[in-house]
Amino acid sequence: ATALAVARHDRNVARCTDGIGACDVSLLTVAEARDVVEAARRSRVADCRAGIGPCDDGALTEAERADVAKSERERMVSDCRDGLGTCDHAALTPGEAREVELGERRRNLSDCTNGWDDCDLSRLEPQEAMEVRVAVRARNLAECRAGGSGCDYSLLSSSEAAALAAAERRRNYEACLKGRGYCDRSRLTPVEAAA
Repeated sequence: ATALAVARHDRNVARCTDGIGACDVSLLTVAEARDVVEAARRSRVADCRAGIGPCDDGALTEAERADVAKSERERMVSDCRDGLGTCDHAALTPGEAREVELGERRRNLSDCTNGWDDCDLSRLEPQEAMEVRVAVRARNLAECRAGGSGCDYSLLSSSEAAALAAAERRRNYEACLKGRGYCDRSRLTPVEAAA
């Protein structure tokens, strides 16, 4: 019975300290109650640092307020650099502004290279624009080879278009010959049609 009572007490202390689950503060010793109050305060300070929920600056010490302000600034710079949320460029130091600009340029290059909507081609350097054109052509060629609806034949070189047409003729002939897959008999040569 004693072991069960100790286990219940310890579980209650843990719930009170962690702020998780039902906690009966009336069952705590004076020292445990002090520890629970301090744990709750540390948790609120950690939440303030992390930007989780509202933060009561008045409940913080001067050092904690400075630490929270530092964390808020680091989070703002990180969000600017990573393109998350809104960025107040005016609040950045010159060094941070350069870092953020570099992050924005990298993100834009990635967006353009991958064909994503946020791409701004006007912001690319000439070398970057060339890299993007190569990536666009490669992505288009892969789409055409796969028979995808996003294939833009106007982007293919004459040799790529010829190779794709030959591959399609072979695929069509095989489909007609085996009776499997889409077969367009009107595209068969007389020799292929006779086979």
